[in-house]
Amino acid sequence: MALRGGTRFAVRFEDVFPAGCALVPESLGEVEDYDEKTGRRSPAKDKLTGQRVWQVRVMDLDPELGKRSRETTVKISADYQPVPPTGAPFEAVEFDGMTVTPYVANNGRMAYSLRATGLRAPVVGGKKAAA
Repeated sequence: MALRGGTRFAVRFEDVFPAGCALVPESLGEVEDYDEKTGRRSPAKDKLTGQRVWQVRVMDLDPELGKRSRETTVKISADYQPVPPTGAPFEAVEFDGMTVTPYVANNGRMAYSLRATGLRAPVVGGKKAAA
């Protein structure tokens, strides 16, 4: 079986962040593409959906990570900028419509990028967590 570069695989939020994650304050912003010919930047568009691309840094709350890096970036494809549930620093969030895209990094090691279709307050016991 051959896979094309950029293949996105659907994943559950719980499988990526088993202990949850928290937003890094003031890290939510729009991704920009750079055109080398013109030297201009423009809002990035998702190649599959055509929607604008936003990104946010999160801290993985998994205690099994030990001393390893806990910060990662999740790109969100949405027509409008996602809004954090409360706006509080380091607030817990969950992502909807998550996908993972594996690739080989410049150093020859396996890496992956995370994408989502939205973010929201965590669901606790079938209900949204209190803000």
